[in-house]
Amino acid sequence: MEVKSSDRYWNPVLETLPREKLRSLQFKKFKRIVEWGYNNSKMYRRLYDQAGFQPDDLQSWDDVAKVPTLQKEDYRTAQAKEPWPYGESLCVPLEKVTEYHQTSGTTGQPVYQPDTWEDWEWWNECWAYILWAQGFRNTDRVFIPFGYNVFIAYWAGHYACEKVGCEVVPGGVLNTEERLLKMKEIRATAFMATPTYVLGMADSCRELLKMDPRELNIKRILCAGEPGASVPATKRRMEEAWGAEVYDHVGATEIGGWAYECTSRPGGVHVNEAFFLVELVDLENGRLIEEPERPGKIIITAFDRHAQPCIRFDSKDVGMWGEPCGCGRTFRVLKGGVQGRVDHITKVKGVLFSPVSVEEVVRSISELGDEYELVLTKKGDMDVATLKVELVPGSGADRTIVLQELSRLLRLKTGLSYHIEFHEHGTLPRYLVKASRFKDLRK
Repeated sequence: MEVKSSDRYWNPVLETLPREKLRSLQFKKFKRIVEWGYNNSKMYRRLYDQAGFQPDDLQSWDDVAKVPTLQKEDYRTAQAKEPWPYGESLCVPLEKVTEYHQTSGTTGQPVYQPDTWEDWEWWNECWAYILWAQGFRNTDRVFIPFGYNVFIAYWAGHYACEKVGCEVVPGGVLNTEERLLKMKEIRATAFMATPTYVLGMADSCRELLKMDPRELNIKRILCAGEPGASVPATKRRMEEAWGAEVYDHVGATEIGGWAYECTSRPGGVHVNEAFFLVELVDLENGRLIEEPERPGKIIITAFDRHAQPCIRFDSKDVGMWGEPCGCGRTFRVLKGGVQGRVDHITKVKGVLFSPVSVEEVVRSISELGDEYELVLTKKGDMDVATLKVELVPGSGADRTIVLQELSRLLRLKTGLSYHIEFHEHGTLPRYLVKASRFKDLRK
């Protein structure tokens, strides 16, 4: 790839660093943040002392696994103490905190996230790498169709857009129809949203404005919050609906924006290895996975976030290593992005199952609408998988034929049979941000 002097966020010094040099840099950064956490956070000191670990024990890559993993519950326990609201996870004086954000709290008490000004600049730098890799430039007018509130992602996206020179238009207080009209009025070239909302906006554009979304001339869409943009069938639906390029990225409040898809589209996302250490560990025995095509749980360390460090954080996400990308970056690729959540990967009728595989099947059948719902229940000792779907209105689809094709592909893709229910279009739940289409009611 030709590197021009204007390519501020194509950094050949870091992104094309030979693997052995990159690993050396990562180890130095890892050792530094472990020492920082131990010396400045009561939470980390207690965690490490209880495990019999000392920072001086960290002498080589083989020692990384000795560092205890951090759970979200560790943050919650630490933050129940003083100083409020960050408690014993905080590593800097409270007066140095300039940014407050928090997790959504969908899995329990929200985790509060403090950042110093330097931390926040680091966050934006990580995001700027994401945007640049996906083709965002100073010629883009980026519409962000969300109210940011206390959640971190779109604040980071907003400021990173400014950092790379994009014009930013926030659309938080508008409803979906008003957002679409504003995008048309200002001639936006790009926007950011969850895959669910990308598809929902396209539906609203057709139904409320009687307009083909492609008439808005959006060039690129950045997705986050759900695996959809790395699911080929879902990505294809979004790109066909908008006539735009759709890119995935992965981040979390506690961690940062740690992975991104580039314009070479390697069938997955690059780990931003200059800023993060990502480890994959076996789902059953916890051993490190280096070989490709083998799913593992994702453990993440942010190297340069100091107010509340994130060191070997158990993300509960699942991924697998893929092949190197042709873009020239030496950063490793997670094939297919994040494959799902550990708590969503389960055994059904004795078969290891991930709900993402159902999304791929449903979204690959053009006669089916964008929404679906998958429910697992028990009937006696038997697992029952019920899949609720909608037909596209006016498609003229033969329900029997669609049922046969859907059943065949599900069996082929997941090794399971399903009880399939057809529902009237528009009757299944709709979501504005993150969707909750999978429900395991067996427990």
